[in-house]
Amino acid sequence: MVFKHQHFHETPAEVEAEFPPRATLESAVSDALASAGGVDASDVTVIVKGGEVTLSGAVQVPEEIGRAEEVARGVAGVTAVRNEIRHTAPSFFNGGPRPL
Repeated sequence: MVFKHQHFHETPAEVEAEFPPRATLESAVSDALASAGGVDASDVTVIVKGGEVTLSGAVQVPEEIGRAEEVARGVAGVTAVRNEIRHTAPSFFNGGPRPL
């Protein structure tokens, strides 16, 4: 087998960033939310546009809304946070406590 270096019209191939900055920042915020204490972010979606992060989804404890925003603001590269997370009361049908 012969290995040939990649060239395009005699110009070495250039590799652009594998992940665009948006995806990297989304991943960083998602990872921070997943590992932070005080927030269950399993139903929270992170969308980044520029340096602005939009958090959406639902949590079952109202205090988690503010905690999620606090965690997102602490991630390097985040310039603003738009918090659209809503509180949903736990119920028997979505895994909440069973009635007595």
